[in-house]
Amino acid sequence: MYHLKRAVNHCAAMFLAVLLLQSCDLSPEKKEPITFLQEHVEWLADDERGGRLAGSFQEASSANYIADYFQRTGLLPYVDSETYLQQFVLNGPMVQAMGKENHISRNVVGIVEGTVNPDRFIVVGAHYDGQGMGGIISMDLNNEPAIHNSADDNASGTAGLMWLANRFANNPAESTIIFAAFSGEEMGLLGSEYFVEQMDMPVDSVLAMINLDMIGRLDDGQLSIFGTGTGNIWDSLLDEVQTDSLVISQVPDGMSSSDHASFSRAGIPVLHYFTNSHDDYHRPSDTSDKINYTGMKWVLDHAEQVIRMVDAIHPDDIIFTASSAQSGSPAVLDGVTLGVVPDYNFNGTGFRIDHVRSGSLAEESGFTDGDIIVRINSENIANIFSYMETLNTFSEGDSAEFSILRDEEEIVLSIKF
Repeated sequence: MYHLKRAVNHCAAMFLAVLLLQSCDLSPEKKEPITFLQEHVEWLADDERGGRLAGSFQEASSANYIADYFQRTGLLPYVDSETYLQQFVLNGPMVQAMGKENHISRNVVGIVEGTVNPDRFIVVGAHYDGQGMGGIISMDLNNEPAIHNSADDNASGTAGLMWLANRFANNPAESTIIFAAFSGEEMGLLGSEYFVEQMDMPVDSVLAMINLDMIGRLDDGQLSIFGTGTGNIWDSLLDEVQTDSLVISQVPDGMSSSDHASFSRAGIPVLHYFTNSHDDYHRPSDTSDKINYTGMKWVLDHAEQVIRMVDAIHPDDIIFTASSAQSGSPAVLDGVTLGVVPDYNFNGTGFRIDHVRSGSLAEESGFTDGDIIVRINSENIANIFSYMETLNTFSEGDSAEFSILRDEEEIVLSIKF
């Protein structure tokens, strides 16, 4: 039977030779939440971190920083290991394109053992890798190498993960909570996929996975929660949560280009907290001074309530349900782009553009905010997933006709990539 390793002597058994651990004070930090979140976001998104690209020494430094925090906060190393670091080899099309093939990356994973049901699990995750110096994963039109500090995407979620680890270390749940900082997300969800593949516990012992990805730009209280179609409990549970000043949009799809998709594909109910996209997404301008730290605290208060409510539900009452996009793969653009930001809250047919980036191909070709792409050449576009799958079939120099709905009228725009 799966079991957790008990630490007999934390300061001895949990000392990691690869980390620069500075103390054996395991008490959770007592800082005010806004100060806590700001300090950790600013450290992770500092220029010295170089954008935290997976496989880089700056990513390794960031992993050590998170692992050091887990140790000081009293989290146990994951499963039967004496390290928080779960190493894996970077591979895949995006990795090859970025010249990082066979580089070593690492997830950082710690646990707060359940007080009553330690063999039941809830995973709380956030990716800590960023976009490095840009390149093919950058949305910057300049194309010159520049540090992408990756503050919202996803130093915000990582700091949030650390805050929740603090909260549960101080007040454990009945179930075991696994706190996982994933790497390789920007190269295709590589870290979370590896984590799921390597899980020792039965899948049905994992009650849910909560993903924090881009939670730092709350605007007018608008919060999107994806994955509400992946579990029979989500709609009724979310109705009971105190929302403070949040205006929540629930999106059923559990498959998108973030780490919760790795768990959803394995049959685990998921939620993804997301404060929506912005013009700084995957650009050097995604910096820590633009983060709404008060908004982050509201989001994390909501997430903590959800985790504790899931903890109180009997596993037999939690049933995984396939969302509308469940059979697909995570949506990742690995070729040409238009230069538009999706409307992630759009539930109609097609791909709705939230806004068009200045100077982009979309702007040059006549697209405007609010356009809904319903067809590319002869391919019907049902949602963001089919949009990305279709766009990935084109290469630079190709031409295409985009059929769009604008003010209920269908028009056709021609594009050469």
